[in-house]
Amino acid sequence: MPRHVTDATHQMVALESPRSAGPITGADEPPVTALRTRIMRSVRSQNSTPELRVRRALHRAGFRYRLHVARLPGTPDIVFAKRRVVIFVHGCFWHRHSGCRYASNPKTRVEFWTAKFNRNVRRDSENKAALEAAGWRVIAIWECDVKSDRFLAPLLEALRHRVHAGL
Repeated sequence: MPRHVTDATHQMVALESPRSAGPITGADEPPVTALRTRIMRSVRSQNSTPELRVRRALHRAGFRYRLHVARLPGTPDIVFAKRRVVIFVHGCFWHRHSGCRYASNPKTRVEFWTAKFNRNVRRDSENKAALEAAGWRVIAIWECDVKSDRFLAPLLEALRHRVHAGL
């Protein structure tokens, strides 16, 4: 008996049981369904909930910044041009926060996900190196720290230190 869920457009969508999902495409891997594709497309790369929380906290503390500056490597989430500081708000799952419970591994399509995660981590380190070589300070804030509010005090201290150092 199929179950139903509400998708991103608030329409009822039937979920088929794994036994009726159709032919297996790889070594015991179910095919990618239209629902899964729709869910993955709805994952935001900009203006995510953790990013919005960081932005609100910075604004409340009196800091002003630019958003998603495309001319910088990696299109940082938050940019303090005068201070030459950029902030990336990383999702623990997508950017593989080491030791974090949110950085779980999917059980299906393991090769695909491993390759994707490796590309993400490699791209993050390349972007960080390019920014640092250009004289920028790079700060990465993890989703789990935003959820627990552990990010604010160290971030504000780092930003204030840059201001007082004349940078």
